[in-house]
Amino acid sequence: MGKFVISIRKDGEFQFNLLAGNHQVILSSEGYAAKASCLNGIESVRKNSADDARFECKEAANGKFYFNLKSSNGQVVGSSQMYESEASRDNGIESVKNNAPEATVDDETAE
Repeated sequence: MGKFVISIRKDGEFQFNLLAGNHQVILSSEGYAAKASCLNGIESVRKNSADDARFECKEAANGKFYFNLKSSNGQVVGSSQMYESEASRDNGIESVKNNAPEATVDDETAE
């Protein structure tokens, strides 16, 4: 089963990564000034990952493939790693769809 891991970046902002059952990062968030905003981002991933239309498939300038997950207002709530092929990227999307709804939250910032 997947899990969201909340951590603090070097700049002091909160972020989350969604990990698949094999502990590979499949989605990373932007930085958030407040932990509450980070938790809202996790809920947005859970909700929006069920909608295929929320996944934006992209190709980077270096020819690698990635995707963004967007909320209903069009804001990016998470981005994938870079993939060598479109098929691998598509597998990453399926992994987010399968893992996000039931993923636990591991808060590494908790005292």
